[in-house]
Parts: sequence; structure tokens; C-alpha cells
Amino acid sequence: MLRLVSTALAHSASRAPAGLAVGGVAASRGKHTLPDLPYDYDALEPVINTEIMRLHHSKHHQTYVNALNAAEEKMEEAKLRNDLPSMISLQNLVKFNGGGHINHAIFWTNLTPIKAGGGELGDGALLTAINNKWGTVDNFIKEFNAKTAAVQGSGWGWLGYQPQEQTLSIITKPNQDPLTEAIPLLGVDVWEHAYYLQYKNVRPDYLKEIWKVVNWKNVEDRYAAATKV
Repeated sequence: MLRLVSTALAHSASRAPAGLAVGGVAASRGKHTLPDLPYDYDALEPVINTEIMRLHHSKHHQTYVNALNAAEEKMEEAKLRNDLPSMISLQNLVKFNGGGHINHAIFWTNLTPIKAGGGELGDGALLTAINNKWGTVDNFIKEFNAKTAAVQGSGWGWLGYQPQEQTLSIITKPNQDPLTEAIPLLGVDVWEHAYYLQYKNVRPDYLKEIWKVVNWKNVEDRYAAATKV
């Protein structure tokens, strides 16, 4: 699992063009750090309120970063001792918190205020690919929302690009598992901390509204990097 998370870190970073934060994920060879948001906490109002954004970023994401750093430090100590049982026992912590860091670092850049173009998908290669796969953007969103709303408990919905098949796919992941079977383009967090303070337990309402603040320019850039030969 440690190898899986390390691969996801490298995979995301290598496929993201310059300026696309996989966040502070691979920004340092030392400790991982919490990436700054590219907008203010209140910038996604009224779709995602200020309190949710502040707690989600400064508390939840920071917790994943802190726990990942602690787990990796313990892992290095276990390696020095050649303590295989300890290394095995730490793998789930690295996977969970490393995945949480990867996923959120992408998620923040996948969003943008309405006044900055949130929700606007222009003509281009990504729109063509979506139309070729789902017929229309509305059909894509309908299928994405249905699959993501159906995630049991906590997890994520992803639009990913599978390079071997050269196709887009909607993939859901449980908990904080990182997307490794495809290149992540767009992720939507459906842990309750992402929406409960505003949308209560009505996850479909949150999924319906979030498209108003999707940063399609960021998703287009990720798609261009993923499909670049």
C-alpha cells in the first residue's frame, strides 16, 4: 500500500502540467504541507459556504497532512530497524492519509468561484471527449451524480482518463483511496464534512449544485496533460 500511495503521488505529479497543484503533495522532498487555496474561503458561496470551506481545508485536510507526515516518519524508523511487522501495520495509515492529501489537493484546484468562470465548459478536446462518451455534458453529469450519490458511507466520485484505452471513465472510490486505475481529472468529495453543514444528509442536492463551481479550465488542462503523447 505504501508503494501504491507513492505511485499515486508520482503519477499525479507527472501528469499535471506546470501550475496544476497536485497541491503541496510533491512540493517538498521533506514533509508534506497543506497547499494554499487558490481563492478565499467565502469565494464559493452560495454553492459551498464559508464555514464548510474553512473547516474542510484548514482542519480536515491539515489533519491528513499531519497524520501522513507522522506515519511516514514512523515508516522510515521501522525501515531502519528492518521492522517488517511495523512497516506492514503502518501501510493503512499511509494509504488513508496519503490518499486524503492527494485527493483534496486536486479537489481544491477543481473548484473556482462562479464569477471566475465556475461551471463553464468551453469548446475543446475535453468537451468533445465527453460528448463522444456520454452524448452530452448533461448526460455525463447525470451519470456522475448517480454513481457518486450511491457511494456507501464516505468516498469520492472521479472523472478519470485511462490512457491504455484512451477513454474517459467515471470511477468511485471508498474512503480516501486515491485514484490509481486512471489519471484523475476531476474529483468530488462526498464525505459528509464536505457538505453536511449546508446540505444536511441530502447528498444529491450537494452534487447537483457543485457543478456551478467546477473549474473546467483546470479539468481541461489536466486532460490535455494526460493525453499528451
